[in-house]
Amino acid sequence: MADRPAPEPGGGGAVGDVPAGRRSRRGAPGGADSAGSGADRPPRGRAERRRSARKAARRRRRSLLREFPLIIVVALLVALVLKTFLIQVFVIPSGSMEQTIQVGDRVLVDKLTPWFGSEPQRGDVVVFKDPGGWLESDHKPSDDGPVLGAAKDVLTFVGLLPSDSEQDLIKRVIGVGGDTVECCDAQGRLSVNGTPVDESSYLAPGNPPSQRPFKVKVPQGRLWVMGDHRDVSADSRFHMGNPGQGTIPLSGVVGRAFAIAWPLDRFHQLDAPGSLSSLARAPREDGTAPESVAVGPVPMEPPLVMGVLGILPIAVRRPGRPPK
Repeated sequence: MADRPAPEPGGGGAVGDVPAGRRSRRGAPGGADSAGSGADRPPRGRAERRRSARKAARRRRRSLLREFPLIIVVALLVALVLKTFLIQVFVIPSGSMEQTIQVGDRVLVDKLTPWFGSEPQRGDVVVFKDPGGWLESDHKPSDDGPVLGAAKDVLTFVGLLPSDSEQDLIKRVIGVGGDTVECCDAQGRLSVNGTPVDESSYLAPGNPPSQRPFKVKVPQGRLWVMGDHRDVSADSRFHMGNPGQGTIPLSGVVGRAFAIAWPLDRFHQLDAPGSLSSLARAPREDGTAPESVAVGPVPMEPPLVMGVLGILPIAVRRPGRPPK
């Protein structure tokens, strides 16, 4: 067999063969193009990486400073909505509800369910506006300067500070519209519609149900309220000469206190005692049985309140920014 002729130098070889010079310039590893590309992008050193990290941190700080006023405004709006429609925190200044609620306790007051027609029931602890003449109106003048005073006014308005001017009281509901509340029977007990009430679960130790005898029929749309520390509580008993015979209007109720939030070692829910909440409604004047009504807190209330609180952070998040 004849010898295959060798390809001429620089001539065309077999299919797919690339001249050596061309391979080194274009595609071969370690060729001139690869060396040139590596020279254009030298590896980043540690110093350069630190500089890039510092620049990124400065950009994040500047972004936070720009967004901070917006965060403050949104927080104040959320606090205002919470105070107005959902929950408000009240500081207890007196001992009229001891031992259930002590001086300095912070209580959470539900302001949401009254918007849906819920009314206070027997045994509920409620916060209400002074119906007139229940509180002294002498307030000490503030010694805060104009700047500090204005800041306190803003925080008080949105509910982040307690108000010094609002005339609010806190008591327990003993009788609702139509009830006859009387004290005391031969055994020294308070009675509602002729049924004696066991008050040992909430009365302050050593306190009788009342040192002052009384009997009142609660008008419709009003409440008879008393403090748990009966010996020091200037409650409905002390205002029977006022319109309504010492009762308060439902329209003056701010909300129901449902929990003690502070101090943490006293954190617990404020439930209506069964001795009051289980009492039957008073019969009507025509002798017919009263309509059945729900007694006690609405079961869906805590999930509803917590659900609204959980949705707020999502609602105020800016669109287009993924959560971190």
